[in-house]
Amino acid sequence: MSESTQVDRDATVFAPEDEAALVLFYLERQRATFAWKTGGLDAAALRATLGPSSMTIGGMLKHLARFEDDMTHEWLLGQGQRAPWNTIDWETDQAWDWRSAADDSPASLYAEWNAAVERSREIIGQAIARGGLEVRARGAANEDGPLTLRNVMLNMIEEYARHNGHADLIRESIDGLVGQDPSHDR
Repeated sequence: MSESTQVDRDATVFAPEDEAALVLFYLERQRATFAWKTGGLDAAALRATLGPSSMTIGGMLKHLARFEDDMTHEWLLGQGQRAPWNTIDWETDQAWDWRSAADDSPASLYAEWNAAVERSREIIGQAIARGGLEVRARGAANEDGPLTLRNVMLNMIEEYARHNGHADLIRESIDGLVGQDPSHDR
């Protein structure tokens, strides 16, 4: 087990009062759990699967790096997809991030995810400073109209929670790491 992640594993000890801080707290808690469940794995462990699924922790790292960028740059800012994601033909290779992670080193997978998280933190922090959770997302809407930062962040929490469950099962099969709160299991 060699590489590590940089997300603050103490994100679970803070319980804020205002809604924006609370939503940010839960997003950071999901990121910290993901960092804990995926941290310190070597290349073979990042490629491990469980049962009939082809899902890997390496694939999750790459997928969530893309997800962080897409939610903030595309949905929130209304900008085009960032590189390298904008060079992929997603219509013909919808699982590129999942599939191609097997070709990436642990260091590059961890670095890509950490960099995407940092970019998202910056963008989300600026949006909160501009107007809190009611800031309109410039690139995302549903049948009711434009989405807000609140919608984007809740979507991010949901995506992390889903993949934390996957990471939990795969990680336990690799080295027995179990638990649900990184701050209590050091």
